[in-house]
Amino acid sequence: MPVPPAHGAPPLDRALLRRLGFSAATAAFQIEGARAEDGRSRSIWDDFVDTPGRVRDGSTADPGPDSYHRVAEDVALLAHLGVDQYRFSLSWVRVLPEGRPNPQGLAYYDRLVDRLLDAGITPTPTLYHWDLPSRLEADGGWLNRATAERFAQYVEVVADALGDRVRHWYTINEPVSTTLQGYAIGELAPGRTLLFDALPTAHHQLLAHGYAVRILRGHGATRIGIVNNHTQVLPASRSEEDLQAAYLYDLVHNRMFADPVLLGRYPDLEPYVSALPVHDGDLALISAPCDVYGVNYYNPTTVAAAAGPVPFEVVPTPGAPVTGFGPLWPIVPEALTAFLVDAKERYGEALPPVVIAENGASFPEPDQVDGPLDDADRIDYLRGHIGAVLDALRAGVRVDAYTVWSLLDNFEWADGYTQRFGLVHVDMATGRRTPKASYAWFRALIEEARS
Repeated sequence: MPVPPAHGAPPLDRALLRRLGFSAATAAFQIEGARAEDGRSRSIWDDFVDTPGRVRDGSTADPGPDSYHRVAEDVALLAHLGVDQYRFSLSWVRVLPEGRPNPQGLAYYDRLVDRLLDAGITPTPTLYHWDLPSRLEADGGWLNRATAERFAQYVEVVADALGDRVRHWYTINEPVSTTLQGYAIGELAPGRTLLFDALPTAHHQLLAHGYAVRILRGHGATRIGIVNNHTQVLPASRSEEDLQAAYLYDLVHNRMFADPVLLGRYPDLEPYVSALPVHDGDLALISAPCDVYGVNYYNPTTVAAAAGPVPFEVVPTPGAPVTGFGPLWPIVPEALTAFLVDAKERYGEALPPVVIAENGASFPEPDQVDGPLDDADRIDYLRGHIGAVLDALRAGVRVDAYTVWSLLDNFEWADGYTQRFGLVHVDMATGRRTPKASYAWFRALIEEARS
């Protein structure tokens, strides 16, 4: 039988689907809750959400989905879904509060890893998904090279504790988001507005990635990759000004984070930054070979020229439907294919097999439900983007796996609980989990791909 279509769309190619692994993803701060338990200390996201006006609905991440206490339930949802892997993140401040290993925090992840393995699911932790310890931000955060060295100490602790069972790892999640949204324009933690002066944080995060790769290799890891948020950049018009704006946006959003990892060099960023704080040996460390390259993809980005210290602005993509985030989150699946093909042509053999490490969409949904939610828009989005991955496979791009964001509705950073990405609805007042129609659709797709 062909893979079930989504609302009349043509069926997906099962032969190509069989070439993919399937995963679902979450992040610690967004789902765990238990902020004051087991010795956990504060992160920059605790500081951000506790600052009035930072989070759209005034909410906090605690208890949220409360996965810390409902881990068995969540692993059962993953097992029923049929995924090969589970991408979750480790909380730096739970593992290493105040710079010292925390046996209670490590025990939580120890239990999670064992439950996943018992369920036949490969644990694939992300070492850093934005929860920088507040004590390190007070010393400069990712602007300070020493933060990468402190990260290496954290990775050693994690690898010692989990490396006997965990062989698949992601290092840093979306360094571009931390740099541009966290340090440049202040939309995310730590909420700083340094504009182009934020760019050194990119180098220090990539340096942390390099340290992590070296440490994990020493602990027997067999599958390591970084995860970058990437986008296909579209000029708003064919004017020279818009073309130049799009070129610059591609540099700072895509190439600044991919080129050092894959090619061992930064693109030319002059005149916007005079020099990055690169020391001898840094680029060799950053570009040490990885086994996969993680791509988080949600939408293309249309860019126009702008006046002022930042010479570009993101504008709506004409004619494209949008997700619950509005006009700057257009739904254009073919742009994912275009990005992957462009990456293959740009990087050639330097590009390892790609993993789609996040892909998903939020749409307006109620806080409480009485039964499975018919999230037809999400099914259409997922179907379209999985189809786009298959088109990239046809074009010769090596893609190993597809990961849906997210398993659960969760705390969506500065948007709080106003955006829901989950295959599973979560009532944030009670923690009750209710699989949506998209959960059943994705499960059927995996079953058909494996048959």
